[in-house]
Amino acid sequence: MEFYELFKNTTVLSLEQATVLPYLTYRLAMDGMRVIRMEHPVYGDPNRRVGDNILNEDRMYSYFLPINCNKECITLDLATPEGQEIFKNLIKKLNVDIFLTNQLPRNYKKLGIDYESMRAIKDDIIWVGLTGFGPESNEPAYDPILQARGGLMDLTGDKDGPPFVLGIPLPDMGASEHAYGLIMKALYKRAITKEGTRIDLSMFQSTVSWLTVPINQVKSFKKRITRKGNTHEFFAPVSVYKTLDGYVYIAVGNDLQWERMLKIPGFEVLSRPEYERNEGRIKDVKNLNARIEEITRGYKTEELIKLFSEATIPISKVNTIDEVIEDPYVKNEMLISVDERTGLTIYLAPLPYTTDYVKAKNRKVKFPPRFGEDNEKIYCDTLGYPKAYIEELKSRKII
Repeated sequence: MEFYELFKNTTVLSLEQATVLPYLTYRLAMDGMRVIRMEHPVYGDPNRRVGDNILNEDRMYSYFLPINCNKECITLDLATPEGQEIFKNLIKKLNVDIFLTNQLPRNYKKLGIDYESMRAIKDDIIWVGLTGFGPESNEPAYDPILQARGGLMDLTGDKDGPPFVLGIPLPDMGASEHAYGLIMKALYKRAITKEGTRIDLSMFQSTVSWLTVPINQVKSFKKRITRKGNTHEFFAPVSVYKTLDGYVYIAVGNDLQWERMLKIPGFEVLSRPEYERNEGRIKDVKNLNARIEEITRGYKTEELIKLFSEATIPISKVNTIDEVIEDPYVKNEMLISVDERTGLTIYLAPLPYTTDYVKAKNRKVKFPPRFGEDNEKIYCDTLGYPKAYIEELKSRKII
């Protein structure tokens, strides 16, 4: 049995916004789970209005699209009695397996989404709360704030320059990946014991967990660890080098690779007793890198890549995103989503691995849902509420 056959009857209800939780539920949707995103009927997900209005319609801007494919969407104000009643019916009648939220903890009880209240409705529910700093904190946190506080910025940038944020939102996406693993553990636990699970995940703790070597070196050995530009703290030569027509990144990871590098035409002039061991190369890394670039400037990028690859020394051209897309390992794994209304095709980054569900769908996935797109289907067809009642709630901005 394929994994998506196991997951096809798994229902996920997510009170989500921004990036951290939508990316997580996107991953679950790509496993074949039914994912229903829930938004406030007035405010909605702010990310729906970020980016370019390529569809020429409100709340479907370009930034929102990539991590919301293959989902359904309903709107509901949980701060009202009617919203609370409908929410309880959603949990029961949809037989929700996993509930997720990235609301601030102070809102849990007010909205009726705290674990104890939900466990009283469905005792085997898997409950996931993603927060900036844990369930005891109501401190708001966006990805760059976590990068700053979690030390990632201090490790990113030139040695003598200011700190920089990363090119991708690692705290957001890293926390999503960590939560994904915890959900799989919870599903396994429930399959064995029939018991639900409460999962609280701090994005800050997730972020700091990536600092394996820096924290070890600073705390254990009092070593100063900070940004070093394109070089590496512990290995040399490892850096970006100019060529005749661009840049390459060379990463020599051991002394054997260094020996092979010295056999490449032009690089033999780097042969020195003090450079035989990595420790010696690290001590003189600034001068070493300057000498290496004097040599690489005489080579075209592809020529240098061919020579280093033949010597089994890691090297790469510094690719633009356009070039990354054309890499066969990427091009052949990208996902496609087509909007049935307008015919717009969007292309999605490959998943960390190709799921059985994606294979079965030939890499074509459902377009991101409009705001409240599935209200009538879920509230009327599934829960059985009269359309007139739903229209009334809509007029009162409860749905």
